[in-house]
Amino acid sequence: MTSGGIGRSVSAWVLGGMAALWGGSALANPEPGQMNMTRGVSEWSPYAMHMVALWVCVVIGVVVFGAMFIAMFRFRKSRGAVPEKWSHSTKLEIVWTVIPVVILIFLAHLATGGLVSFADTTGSEMTVKITGYQWKWRYDYVDYKGKGIDQVGYMSKLEESSDRTRQLHSNLDPEKIQVDGYKTYLLDVDKPLVVPVGTKIRFVIIGGDVIHSWWVPALGWKMDAIPGIANTAWTKIKEPGVYRGQCAELCGQDHGFMPIVVKALPRAEFEQWLASRENEAKAAKAPPQTAQAAPNAPAPAPQG
Repeated sequence: MTSGGIGRSVSAWVLGGMAALWGGSALANPEPGQMNMTRGVSEWSPYAMHMVALWVCVVIGVVVFGAMFIAMFRFRKSRGAVPEKWSHSTKLEIVWTVIPVVILIFLAHLATGGLVSFADTTGSEMTVKITGYQWKWRYDYVDYKGKGIDQVGYMSKLEESSDRTRQLHSNLDPEKIQVDGYKTYLLDVDKPLVVPVGTKIRFVIIGGDVIHSWWVPALGWKMDAIPGIANTAWTKIKEPGVYRGQCAELCGQDHGFMPIVVKALPRAEFEQWLASRENEAKAAKAPPQTAQAAPNAPAPAPQG
């Protein structure tokens, strides 16, 4: 086989492997527009800013590459084109300097406004503390509608069927792990974070051991969980549903096995769920009932 043939074979194998890997990940749970940024389900989402910046870049690319191709093909030497003999044009230089500056100022204004809005956690109706551990998350409910929540918190880790399947030589099929037809291998947890819709929720995010990153694409942001530093973020989910994410910071051996699941409920359902969890916490905290002493037996009747 010639060197060219070997090179073509290697290229075919590489491209085939890349296509297989990409296809498997992209088609696991196909969704409309999944190759673009995820549309946010919360009140604040960078999706709109992303689309504005994307179309600005598309227009710039069309103009620049269009002018370049026109210059290369229409005014090429083989067609008898003769180059002009001038050094520069002050007016043209002013135009192609001012226009990019205006575009950058416009994009910076959008980005700055978005960041200021995202950083403003005032007016939150609920606070949840999120702590990252190797390799799971802990959720503690701090307050809701101005009232403190006592001892409602739990660990959230990879659900059991995925954990068994991922073990070496398990011989279990990941394709069979589904919820209502949605493939959830390595994407589901035993206890999701339950939150209400239509409520501004403040998150306080820290790391319990190493640096993690709490990321749910549908919420439109991710935030590092750093030991000794409390980062804050907020969301206000508009629609009930289940939204999934991952730890987005390489945090150790099982980094790929600490998914995130947020379950958004209507307010009434969430309040019922929260009340039941508070009652469970109170029952667990209450001291055990002491057995009451049996009543004294009646005295025997006197003899005679």
